[in-house]
Amino acid sequence: MNTENKLPEGFASPTALPENSKDTDWQEKNQAWWENNPMRYDWNEGIPAGAFSRAFYEEIDKRFFNDAARYMPPKESPFDEILPFHELPELDVLEIGVGNGSHAQLIAPHSRTYTGVDLTDYAVKSTITRFELFHIEGKILPMDAEEMAFPNESFDLIWTWGVIHHSANTGRILSEMYRVLRPGGRAVVMVYHRSFLYYYITTALIRGILAGGFFRGKSLHDLVQLHTDGAIARFYRPWEWQSLISKHGFHLIDQRIKGQKSEIFPIPASKLKGRLMDITPNCISRFILNTCRQGSFLITTIQKPGIGN
Repeated sequence: MNTENKLPEGFASPTALPENSKDTDWQEKNQAWWENNPMRYDWNEGIPAGAFSRAFYEEIDKRFFNDAARYMPPKESPFDEILPFHELPELDVLEIGVGNGSHAQLIAPHSRTYTGVDLTDYAVKSTITRFELFHIEGKILPMDAEEMAFPNESFDLIWTWGVIHHSANTGRILSEMYRVLRPGGRAVVMVYHRSFLYYYITTALIRGILAGGFFRGKSLHDLVQLHTDGAIARFYRPWEWQSLISKHGFHLIDQRIKGQKSEIFPIPASKLKGRLMDITPNCISRFILNTCRQGSFLITTIQKPGIGN
């Protein structure tokens, strides 16, 4: 949930990009939000283990991967539906936005090389600590993905999950991704999807009308931002996202829409909500969110043109 009510000036629509004069302000707000609200999956229940301990990371991973398994059941490893584990030993991998390092630990041991970057000091410290505790090789660097300090054509694969739609200028990150990928290189990207269920049922009907948000002067855009993470969060329709990646030189290889099971129960976290989720089969939530394309995750594999394609 967005704990910051005041949006950056000019961020007035679901996919808005800043004017040049607002870039610094937007990114400063973005960085400050994530520095103070790192993703620990502890919204409903605190992490019992001490911060940056083995048990701390194991609990985060358990919560994250168990939730992901509801909408993307793994065959062998979490996210193996979209993450090419069999290719990783031959690939130099970049992750944009490491958070607490759950994906980093999943990817790095299988990759030829792994490099992770993050805008926040917290995420860099946390993921470095994780790598040291679990004896994982890789580089974790503080870096703004809108201006990456890597030579051209440094990586074969980029992984970024729920990150670049929060940045000041998502298009600028796509340009940098294109630059640092080798010809034929791919990126697996999750950004937020502007679904009918989330935008117009959960937000407009429930939060806007029934909960009175519209009557307190809030717009639909305001309410969406108030109830999501990050200082800003863009929500794309598939055609909007395809247009943006094409503008920055990428070809679309694969596209999927998925969503967390909690999305089909648009009520505050509570024992009742937990009980409803427990008794509802995952196949039903996957049908609504994945098959009917009502989930809030727009997951694409995109490719830089080049050798062999």
